[in-house]
Amino acid sequence: MLERTGAVQRGHFRLSSGRHSDVYAQKFRVLEHPQLANDLGAAIADEFEGGFDVVASPAVGAVILGFATALAADARFVFTERVEGSMAFRRGFLVEPHERVLVVEDVVTTGGSVKEVLDVVVPMGAAVVGVGALINRTSTGSAPDLGVPLKALLRLDARSWEERDCPLCARQQPIIDPGSSRMATSSFIPEKGG
Repeated sequence: MLERTGAVQRGHFRLSSGRHSDVYAQKFRVLEHPQLANDLGAAIADEFEGGFDVVASPAVGAVILGFATALAADARFVFTERVEGSMAFRRGFLVEPHERVLVVEDVVTTGGSVKEVLDVVVPMGAAVVGVGALINRTSTGSAPDLGVPLKALLRLDARSWEERDCPLCARQQPIIDPGSSRMATSSFIPEKGG
């Protein structure tokens, strides 16, 4: 499905984590099709048999997928947003201590956004049942410790590097910055000293 919709791209990309990679999953190429988004949300909901009362997702990237997952499970849906650099609930959103929460993310690379959502939800006393994702692209052997199960519909084995270690930068390959937290740009990395 990702290949068919053009969601898997190859080149030189700056990920939202800041790392560089030669593969990028542009999940919105799949999520722009409402029926596919609905099917993917239902598949994520099915991964958590014990059920959940609320789905919480980070804005903006995971809002569609989180909503589709909540819809499939007849659960409530809330999302976090950046407020002065930190994730927080706005719009009157909250979770109650008796509620079971599923955190839904689109693509997990370092787990940073998921951890930020957990940092909002856990202090409210809710029971987090797990993290559901469309794609797990964490490096093998370096999956983040989230304290709850991570279940993704797809494991995408893709290399990623810190900028200083990136072989694509060393070859001065143009970089694309498709992340939702920044405006998409394309630029050349200048030669060192120039």
